[in-house]
Formats: sequence, structure tokens, C-alpha cells
Amino acid sequence: MSYTSKLIEEAVNEIATLPGIGKKTALRLALFLLKNNPEHTERLANSLRRLRSQIQYCRQCHNIADAAVCSICANPHRDSGIICVVENLQDVIAIENTAQYKGKYHVLGGLISPIEGVGPEQLHIEHLLQRAQTEQLQEIIFALSTTIEGDTTTFYITKKLKDFPIKLSSIARGVAVGTELEYTDEMTLARSIKERIVYH
Repeated sequence: MSYTSKLIEEAVNEIATLPGIGKKTALRLALFLLKNNPEHTERLANSLRRLRSQIQYCRQCHNIADAAVCSICANPHRDSGIICVVENLQDVIAIENTAQYKGKYHVLGGLISPIEGVGPEQLHIEHLLQRAQTEQLQEIIFALSTTIEGDTTTFYITKKLKDFPIKLSSIARGVAVGTELEYTDEMTLARSIKERIVYH
């Protein structure tokens, strides 16, 4: 694709680095920003700058937050005796959108994947084990993607937690095997949380 402007080309190349956006879509977005009100582009740029410079990770659950503790962990109305273990922020949002879960979370930051060189020490597993020791937990729910990596991660953590007096469960397999959790419809996800599987 050839451009009449080096500035347009640079903008398109940067926008096209975003997931799911090709060069044609990137060009449409760049031209939209160019034709739109300059204030809109400034607000977008400022929003992205603040996102990079001010975003934090919750010290309790590793969720993305605006402060040292996220709004879920800071909410006194959430059930602190239940932790839902998820892979990433998208999974927290997906579960929150079901309005069926009232506990707290623990974001692992990924899944165990030897093929990709991701081991347990690169995830927030050790902190989860510390929470199991220090917090008065009644249940830990595993809401990881139903993939080999998700099952491997669940198996690894449940082995580490087997001697703790905590109920271990998993969301029901209404979520299809091989499906990313964030793409599961809300009704299926809500039913999976309600009909979760108990490990012990």
C-alpha cells in the first residue's frame, strides 16, 4: 500500500500494530481522526497517555486498577471468603458482566504453557498461595479457559492447595473445551459459575 503522506503512513503503521486491525482498517481510522474534530483526537491521545502513565495493578488481586487497590477488592459488600481465579482482566470483565458473582478475584496474568516458555514462577501463583494462608477463604473457584494450558494451570494450583481447608471448584463445563473465556456468552458463563464443579 502506497501513501501520499509520510505522516499518514506512520499513523497507519502504528494503528495496524493493534490486534485485529489490518492496514485497510488502520487507514480508515487514521483518516477518520484526521477529518474529525481535532479536540477528539487530542482527547484520545491524552486518554492513551494517561492509560500508560497512571494505570496500576491491584496489590491484592493483580487486576488493573486506578489506585493501589482495585474497586472490587476495596468494595466491603463483596464476599472476601471466595476468590475466583482468572487468567486476565478480560475474564474479570466477562464474569462481572454476568452479575452472578459477588466474591473477589485473583488474576494470574497468564497460564502455564511450557511450549511458550511460561512457567508457574512467571505467574501470580505464589501470591495466591499466600492469600490462601493469610486470608479466611472458604472457596477458590477456577475460571480458566478450557484449554490444555488452562487445565494444566488448574491442576498445578489445586495440587498446591490440596492440604488447605478450602473448597476448590471450577466453573461448569457449559463453556466449550478450547473456548477463550472472554468470548463466551454471558448466559453460558453465568450458568457455569452457578453450577461450578467441586474438586474437594
